[in-house]
Amino acid sequence: MSLSVGIVGLPNVGKSTIFNALTRAQNAESANYPFCTIEPNKAVVPVPDERLLKLSELVNPQKIVHATVDFIDIAGLVKGASQGEGLGNKFLANIRETQAILHVVRCFENDDVVHVSGKVDPLGDIEVIETELILADMQTLENRIDRLEKQAKGDKTLRPMIEVGKVLAEHLGRGEPAATFPGRDEERAEALLKELRLITDKRVIYCANVDEAGLSEDNEHAARVRELAAARGAEFVKVAAKVEEELIGLSDEEAREFLESYGAVESGLGQIIRTGYHALGLISFFTAGPKEVRAWTVRAGSKAPQAAGVIHTDFERGFIRAEVIAYDDYLAQRSEAACRTAGVLRTEGKEYVVKDGDVMHFLFNV
Repeated sequence: MSLSVGIVGLPNVGKSTIFNALTRAQNAESANYPFCTIEPNKAVVPVPDERLLKLSELVNPQKIVHATVDFIDIAGLVKGASQGEGLGNKFLANIRETQAILHVVRCFENDDVVHVSGKVDPLGDIEVIETELILADMQTLENRIDRLEKQAKGDKTLRPMIEVGKVLAEHLGRGEPAATFPGRDEERAEALLKELRLITDKRVIYCANVDEAGLSEDNEHAARVRELAAARGAEFVKVAAKVEEELIGLSDEEAREFLESYGAVESGLGQIIRTGYHALGLISFFTAGPKEVRAWTVRAGSKAPQAAGVIHTDFERGFIRAEVIAYDDYLAQRSEAACRTAGVLRTEGKEYVVKDGDVMHFLFNV
């Protein structure tokens, strides 16, 4: 599995600049990873992970394969998008299949960059976007209820699902996102939400786009977005989109020095990916051999057969056992053979819960 993130925001908030930086990050890595731009508004970006590189130094594989994140960009949304205003409504379907939403908010003053509403007001901007997403979800839900009503004429068992849908519609109608629906854990509500994949049911990462000066210390606008995110239990990242563009093509050392000159320790793109993993409860495990060293993504709490299934469904179906080495043990012993001799290579069965950084080898039979 890979993390997929949909990018939303008003026009002229820096959304396209961030996406362009992501796209260039994708292209910059093309020598090491077989990227392809599937659509003009999709970027497949490698997950930066020092552990993968350190393992590669020990194993010396033919290739290194990073875990990836899919970023889906849509045209800037405007007030009335759910009713057909602007272009963004045409692309909302593209982000229904994503796992998280990156909500880019303008948090910088610049008279040369026109704001769609005439002034920089991050909380007002957030309200506009969230209202449009709720309205779009209401439309999706109402269409589903209409279809269920027709089907229920011949199947009365669908009536309870319809009632759940109507209660959810009332919740959305009060301006509340699907994620806060109090009845969401009820079996029918859970099934309906899973089927519809409503946009407002996804985890949100609020992304404050600041100028260079705002990187080292929150300006007034970024502070307000950070407070809102904290109040909602959502994730928050702060980036300077223009700085992200400058980082593309720099070596790791050059990028580190460049960021330090602005009082930052991590690139915005790195923050977004790391925060997305945290928001969705994702971890990485590794496979290491002479052909490749590779990072794989699973949900925290996944058991060994599920991790095997990420590589190939046959691995999960015919799972026998897994050989596991903790990342720190692998680095300390410097080879799989040395780990085996030192007794830190463990054999684990079907109930083993995969840990972040595990180096794994699966035995299976189908």
